[in-house]
Amino acid sequence: MSCGLSFKIATEDWEFEQIHALNYKTFVQEIPQHGVNKEKKLVDKFHEENSYCICLRDRRLLGMLACRSKRPFSLDLKLADLAAYLPPHNALCEIRLLSVEKEVRGGRILVGLMNMLMEYCNEQGYDLAVISGTVRQLKLYQHLGFVPFGPLVGKPEAMFQPMYLARETIVRNLNSFLEQQPRLKPAVKDSVNFLPGPVRICEAVKEAFIKTPVSHRSDRFLKDIAQIQHKLSQLVNSKSVQILLGSGTLANDVVAANLSNKGKGIVVSNGEFCERLVDHAQRARLDFKEFKNTWGKAIYYDELEIILDQEPSIRWVWAVHLETSTGVLNDLSKLKNICKKRNIILCLDCVSSIGALPIDLKGVFLASGVSGKALCSYPGLSFVFYNHALSGQGLPRYMDLELYSKSEGVPFTHSSNFIYALQNALNLTLSRDFSINAKFAEGLRRQLRALGIKVVAAEEYASPNVISFELPGDLSSETIGARLENEGYYLSYRSSYLLERNWLQVCLMGEYDQRDIEAFPSILASCLAMKEDGILKVK
Repeated sequence: MSCGLSFKIATEDWEFEQIHALNYKTFVQEIPQHGVNKEKKLVDKFHEENSYCICLRDRRLLGMLACRSKRPFSLDLKLADLAAYLPPHNALCEIRLLSVEKEVRGGRILVGLMNMLMEYCNEQGYDLAVISGTVRQLKLYQHLGFVPFGPLVGKPEAMFQPMYLARETIVRNLNSFLEQQPRLKPAVKDSVNFLPGPVRICEAVKEAFIKTPVSHRSDRFLKDIAQIQHKLSQLVNSKSVQILLGSGTLANDVVAANLSNKGKGIVVSNGEFCERLVDHAQRARLDFKEFKNTWGKAIYYDELEIILDQEPSIRWVWAVHLETSTGVLNDLSKLKNICKKRNIILCLDCVSSIGALPIDLKGVFLASGVSGKALCSYPGLSFVFYNHALSGQGLPRYMDLELYSKSEGVPFTHSSNFIYALQNALNLTLSRDFSINAKFAEGLRRQLRALGIKVVAAEEYASPNVISFELPGDLSSETIGARLENEGYYLSYRSSYLLERNWLQVCLMGEYDQRDIEAFPSILASCLAMKEDGILKVK
């Protein structure tokens, strides 16, 4: 068993029902070998003679292949004098109907099926097997040790290559295939990470993180810190940045501390992380008022302007750029213009937006960011960007940006492992095409709405990398989230604010395999259709 997968010979009626359904899906809908029917089931003509090696997760069929030894084989009917093409052997069988569900196609299921087949052939004494391999997968068959022979068979829209496989060959090639699995498909990629953090870490970032630490006082480290600061500033068009050893919460505490002598302000709130800014401001004992907006909606910019005009004593505004809880992208240009027109300081939480889309922080007083999330490095570093001269104002040492600046960015012990992991991640981010994830997210939102699911953020202000969606009242987000994890998809749903609203959240923080994203709506639909016992409802 692997990651909830089990392999067996089919014996149960419900297993055969799903075999017929997968047979139809593969050899009617995907490979047009047979005609359509209303039942959407295809019972193989040799069904009563077949032994089916199958892969299950819980009670859902994910993959199968059939084996039989009674002649004539299906290849006997397609190829005259089959025996003339085959090497010497004692007992022959035919492998048919190899099929794996599209959304879970990968090495581990195929290896499991082939391993099950090998055990079955050993038990039955078969030393040679023949197969009609679809021409779409010839490289895969040959990688497993199948040897092509004779002419192609079938019809133009569904051509097959006759192939054979010797027992000693499958043992050798399967072992080779298994040995390559850690390189071809690492365990971390068995699941799809749609979490806001920790995010999927690429090999270049991992390699930098595990290198031998270097002194934070060395010349090399100080030069590298300066280079990374320059790249971070370049990424968001900010004059300066300081890198802190801590989370985004620390960075926002630093922002709050640096607002302590800036007079009265306003914190704009339209989601969970905006409300956390309110908490930061309260704990820092700032003089401020909260401007509440509806969760999942854009900021009421006209109302904000009215408040600012009515209360000229307000000297700063603090808001979240990308509200992670709802997937709403607040309008940075509007906020900058509103503040600039009134000579008001603007501060921003950019924790989820940095690395996800182009950002221009020119003119912004202070902005926070982190090394994880869309920058795709390890969590543990945070940033505060600024465009003005600094003054420590007697702040606690850890929050004194002026002290950081005077100490070449390293006033205290720093982690070279986190820094060099960030460096590699940042190099990748600077060359990233931000439009890719935005297109993925746009398509995914469209497909979710087609399923009748309410996406929290309207399209005109939806973020390019965070999609929060609400389930119908009769379905539990906690239950559906757990089912999705069983299917290999990890979404955010355990946070209290998500559970309270029955929301699930897809976060595209970085690069993804497009096939994983395209497969998600059908996986979700299956999870929504499941009964409590995990068996799919019949529609």
